[in-house]
Amino acid sequence: MKALSLKQPWAELILQGKKTIEIRKWNTKFRGKFYIHASGNTDDKQMKIYKFKDLPKKSLVGTAELIDIIIYKNKKELLKDKNKHLSSTIEWGKYGFILDKIKRIKPVPYKGQLNFFEVK
Repeated sequence: MKALSLKQPWAELILQGKKTIEIRKWNTKFRGKFYIHASGNTDDKQMKIYKFKDLPKKSLVGTAELIDIIIYKNKKELLKDKNKHLSSTIEWGKYGFILDKIKRIKPVPYKGQLNFFEVK
């Protein structure tokens, strides 16, 4: 099964159902179930904003299904879905990966990679 790496707290916010669209600079034809991987890096500013202290890193932490992709043409379009992706800038990307069937799993240590990658 494939996996997608995200910095914390973004992986945790997806697992909590507070973030249902993942913004990326790149598009994919992939659709289906994948692992959510918490990378070894954290977004420290966002950790403070969301009041997280210690979250799993370098681990598979959940699963989700990528059901569709929305392409945001400009910042105005992006901001319409802010409550779903929690981003306020188009600099993060214009491709919104729409997620469904999100489930938390017991963290499994695993090295992440860029893009979608195969978990063996």
